[in-house]
Amino acid sequence: MPKPKIHWSAISDDARFKALHGDKNKFLWCMMLFALIFYFLLPISTAYFQPILKIKIWGVINLGLIFALSQFAIAWMIAIIYAKRANTEFDVRAKALVEDAHNIKGVL
Repeated sequence: MPKPKIHWSAISDDARFKALHGDKNKFLWCMMLFALIFYFLLPISTAYFQPILKIKIWGVINLGLIFALSQFAIAWMIAIIYAKRANTEFDVRAKALVEDAHNIKGVL
């Protein structure tokens, strides 16, 4: 028995898909906004707040260096947060939609 073809526009009109897409978009925009603000704080602070960045922490390591290196930690943190959220929420909801795709009105 051949697999039924799925009418993708019917799935995209489904309320569950719209809710999933909206929740995922909201989450991603918030994460991107946080990342951009954190990223641009470094050049802004080097231009306008040099005395704060020159505060010595230990030896030649100052607050500016710590802040610059924290960019990598923040990038990894964002990736980990997204992966965890995707695995526990977004993927579960998407899987439920896929499993129910043959019941959604508009299946060919």
